[in-house]
Amino acid sequence: MAFLSDALNRIQPSATVAINSKAAEMKRAGEDVISLAAGEPDFDTPLNVREAAIRAINSGKTRYTAVDGIPELKEAVAEKFRRDNGLDVTAADCFVAAGGKQIIFNALLATLNPGDEVVIPVPYWVSYPEIVRLCDANPVYAVADASTGFKLSPETLERAIGPRTKWLILNTPSNPTGAAYTAAELRGLADVLLRHPQVHVLTDDIYEVLVYDGGSFATIAGVEPKLRERTLTMNGVSKSHAMTGWRIGYCTGPKPLLGAMLKLQSQSTTNPSSISQWAAVEALNGPQDFLRDWRQVFQGRRDLVVKGLNANTGLDCLTPEGAFYVFPSVKRLLGRTSGGGRVLQTDEDFVLALLAETGVALVHGTAFGLAGHMRLSYAASNAQLEDAVGRIQDFCAKVR
Repeated sequence: MAFLSDALNRIQPSATVAINSKAAEMKRAGEDVISLAAGEPDFDTPLNVREAAIRAINSGKTRYTAVDGIPELKEAVAEKFRRDNGLDVTAADCFVAAGGKQIIFNALLATLNPGDEVVIPVPYWVSYPEIVRLCDANPVYAVADASTGFKLSPETLERAIGPRTKWLILNTPSNPTGAAYTAAELRGLADVLLRHPQVHVLTDDIYEVLVYDGGSFATIAGVEPKLRERTLTMNGVSKSHAMTGWRIGYCTGPKPLLGAMLKLQSQSTTNPSSISQWAAVEALNGPQDFLRDWRQVFQGRRDLVVKGLNANTGLDCLTPEGAFYVFPSVKRLLGRTSGGGRVLQTDEDFVLALLAETGVALVHGTAFGLAGHMRLSYAASNAQLEDAVGRIQDFCAKVR
């Protein structure tokens, strides 16, 4: 429509939201649907966190707060970064927003000018390039496909950086692949970045607590302290404490950048929910023992799904190191016809046929920038996952 902005015309709707909406419509119509398209834990928010929110409500902590978060939460964030990530920061170095996405949006909108470039490893979370384009800047894609375990190599990063590069966005563990960089792998990327002082790093660590097989999480500002003055380290309570709907993200970074983000947020949402902030204080300061149990459950689900998808189905699924996604290749089944007579030319054709014929909702890889794949979230019960994997196996077996 003529009155819509040019900026809005530069972006696309979220493919993950679209698939979730279609699956929800089918459920409302009474169809048997298993949706593994959403990226949120299926556990309840811990009881102590819920009780902290109730206390906040009952004690009248329902007013406006400081734009960038209550002092108690900023101190809890600083302590978390010191305790878990080896970052020597104070509350003054921290910032709170209404979810991790707002942190990313604030940072990019506050820094990007028309024609600036942002290096984004492929595959990527669907919102990264859209936010860049909304800022009238240009995403530059650096492919990190299955041949590298979906991890960006130093050589590929070097080739992607140019004179207009302002940011590198790094997500570990990754959505959509679950790839988790080791400290040594981040060291290689850091060495490249040290040669390009104009490039800042936005590291999305939202899946930090979900690293499997005894692996250790690493973040690039902890690996290379010389990068701290140009790194925005973002995290949140959504995935770690099953608080997706509470909308609390947080970060630490250079004070001039945080000041710019504060200016921007003061004219948009102002403060995050006061109640959610008090709940997040308890989430970060309270017991963390439950995370070990959650991690063990997720690792078991990962193993179940990877084994099932690789069981003579025509799919090829790597074993991810973290998060709660797998990103199998469907390339061997493209160019064929499904059991229901649907032509499977693309990965989107594949997931739409899978949904129509089996009721399993997944997201096509093209939505994440890498054709020929699909993303499955195993943040669901073992019973649901076993049922879904069985339906996927049956669907693949009927492709002709």
